[in-house]
Amino acid sequence: MRDYLPLIIAGAVIGAFTVVFIVAYAALKRSIKTPAHERTMSDGYLIRRLLSYAKPYTKQFILVFLVMLISIAYDVVSPLLVGRIQGLIKTQNFQLSRLYSMVAIYAGILGVSLACTYFQSMILQEVGQKILTQIRLDTFTRIESLSHEQLNQIPVGKLVTRVSNDPNSISYLFTNILVTLLRNTMAVFGVLGGMLMLNYVLTLMVLCFVPFLVIFTLIFQKFSREVHRRVNNTRTDVNTYLSENLSGIKITQVFNREDVKMEEFLVKSHKLAKAKFSRTLVFGVFRPMVYMLFVTSNLFLFYIGCKGYIQDTAFLGQTITSEIVVSFYIYISKFFNPIQALAEQFDMLQQSFASAEKIFTILDMKPEIVDEPDAIEMKEIKGEIEFKDVWFAYKEDEWVLKGVSFHVYPKQTVAFVGSTGAGKTTILSLICRNYDIQKGQILIDGVDIRKIKIASLRSHFGQMLQDVFLFSGDIRSNILLRQEGVSDEEVWEACRYVNADTFIRRLDHGLDEVVRERGNNFSAGQRQLLSFARTIIHKPSVMILDEATANIDTETEILIQDSLEKMKNIGTMLIVAHRLSTIQHADNIIVLSHGQIMEQGTHQQLLHQKGRYYQLYTLQFQKQQLQQSET
Repeated sequence: MRDYLPLIIAGAVIGAFTVVFIVAYAALKRSIKTPAHERTMSDGYLIRRLLSYAKPYTKQFILVFLVMLISIAYDVVSPLLVGRIQGLIKTQNFQLSRLYSMVAIYAGILGVSLACTYFQSMILQEVGQKILTQIRLDTFTRIESLSHEQLNQIPVGKLVTRVSNDPNSISYLFTNILVTLLRNTMAVFGVLGGMLMLNYVLTLMVLCFVPFLVIFTLIFQKFSREVHRRVNNTRTDVNTYLSENLSGIKITQVFNREDVKMEEFLVKSHKLAKAKFSRTLVFGVFRPMVYMLFVTSNLFLFYIGCKGYIQDTAFLGQTITSEIVVSFYIYISKFFNPIQALAEQFDMLQQSFASAEKIFTILDMKPEIVDEPDAIEMKEIKGEIEFKDVWFAYKEDEWVLKGVSFHVYPKQTVAFVGSTGAGKTTILSLICRNYDIQKGQILIDGVDIRKIKIASLRSHFGQMLQDVFLFSGDIRSNILLRQEGVSDEEVWEACRYVNADTFIRRLDHGLDEVVRERGNNFSAGQRQLLSFARTIIHKPSVMILDEATANIDTETEILIQDSLEKMKNIGTMLIVAHRLSTIQHADNIIVLSHGQIMEQGTHQQLLHQKGRYYQLYTLQFQKQQLQQSET
C-alpha cells in the first residue's frame, strides 16, 4: 500500500480541485444571466438548423470523413511504431536496415496524414464559403422582407452585425469546428483502442481521469456559452453606437459634443473589453485543469512504469516494458491533446452557437406585411386611388388617421397639407403598403391593396422623398437601380425631362461620375433631380412626392417645378408639401389635422372658404414678405 501512496495523494488532490471547482460553479451560476432581450436556443436545436445548410453538401462531407479516417490512422499507429523502434534499438541483434525500414514506414504514414489533412482543409474551405454565402443571403433577404415598423425596432448596427460578423463565426463552424470535433473525438477512441491492445491496465489508469475531465467540461460549457453571448451583445452595442454616431457626426461637431460622445464610446468599449476578459478568464481556468490531468497521468505512468521496469515487477498482473512506457507516453499525449483541442474547439463552438442564435432570431421574425393567399398580379394600373373610412395607428389606440376617406382619379395631382403630425406622410406610406391599416379599405383601381401582391403593387409606384438616398457607385447605376435593357440614350432622355442633364454634362465623367456614400458629393437639389430621373426611367403609374422641394434653393426649385409640371402628364401624382406655393396647381388639395380631413378642393376654392388652408397660406405668405423685406 505504501508503494502506491503517491498515487493516492495525487488522486486526492485532483478530487479536491474538482470539489472546489463544482462549489465555485454553484456559487457563480446565478450571477450569470442570459440577457432578457435574447431568446435562448438549445445546442441541439441550433445544430439541427445549422446542419440543414450542410445537407446539400453531404457528398463532400462524406469524402472529408473518409479522408479523416486515413489521417487518424497516424495517431493510432505512430506510437506503436515509435515503441517498436525503441525496442529494436535495445535488442542485441540490432540491424540498421530494419531501423531504416521502420523510420520509412513512419515517414510514409506521416506524409499520407499531412496530404489528407490538406485535402480535407481545401474541401471544407470551399463548402464553408458556399454555406456562408447562403446564410448571408437568407439573412439579408429576411431583413428586406420586414416591414418598416419592424425595421424601426432594430438598430442598423445590429442588422449589419447579423449580416457581416455573425455568419463568419458560423462559417468557421463548418470549415473547422465541427470537423475538428469529430476528428478529435474519433482520434480519442482510436488512441484508446490502441492503448487497450497494448496494455489494458495502464489504459484503465488513464481512464480514471476521464470523470474529472467530464465534470470540468460540463461546467465550462455553462460558463462559456454565457460569456460568449455577453461578448456578442456588447460587440453589437458598439457597432450600433458607431453606425448611429458616424451618421450623425456632423451634428456632434456642430454642437461641440465630441468629448461627450467619446466618453460614451469609451464606456461601451470598456464593457466589450470586460466581456472579452471574462471569456478569457473562463477559458484560462479550464485549460490548466485539463493540462493538470495530462501531467498527472504522465507522472502516474512514469512512476508505475519505471518502478515496475527497474524493480522487475508487474503491475496488477501486467508486465511493463520500456517499449510499452514509450508508446504509452506518446499515446497519453495523443489522448489528451485531442481533448485539449476539443476544449478549445468547444470554446469556439459556443461562439458560433451564440452567433447562430442571433441570426436565427432574425430569420425567425415573421414579416408583418405579407401577400394574402389569393393575392393577384397587376401588370398595369390606371392610378385610381380611394380611401374608405381608413383608421390607422402605429401604436394601439393611438390613432394617426381617423376615418379618412377621399378619391383620387387617374392622372390627377393631389396634394396633402397640414401641420406636423397631421398624417400626411402616413397616407403615402399606407398607399405603398409599408404598413397595414386597422380599419377601412384602400383601393387601387377598385381593388383592395391587400388583394394585390406587394411586389406587383410597389412596382407601379415611384417615390421622391425629402432626404434622397443615393448609393455608392456612379450616376447611371443610381438612376437605373440595376434595371436592365435601358440604353444611355433613354437615361439621358429621362435626365433632360427633369432638367438633370444640365449639371450632369458639366461633370468630368457625366453618367459615370462617382457617387460617394449617400451622395455627399452632390447638393440637395442635384440629388433631388437625380431622384426624379430615377422615377421617370421606371415609368411609374403613381408618383409620390414627400417634401421633395423642402431643402433646395430657389434656382433649383424653379427647375423642379418645371419637372413636376412635365411629370403630371405621366400618371397620378400625390404630393406632401409644406411650401404651399408648390402645390397651387394641384387638381385637389386635401387639408389634414390630427388625422382627419378638415377640407379639400382646389387652391382657389380653399382660399375662398377661408378655413384651415387659408390660415396656413396666409401665414406662409406673411413670412415670405417679412423675409424679403429683411433682405
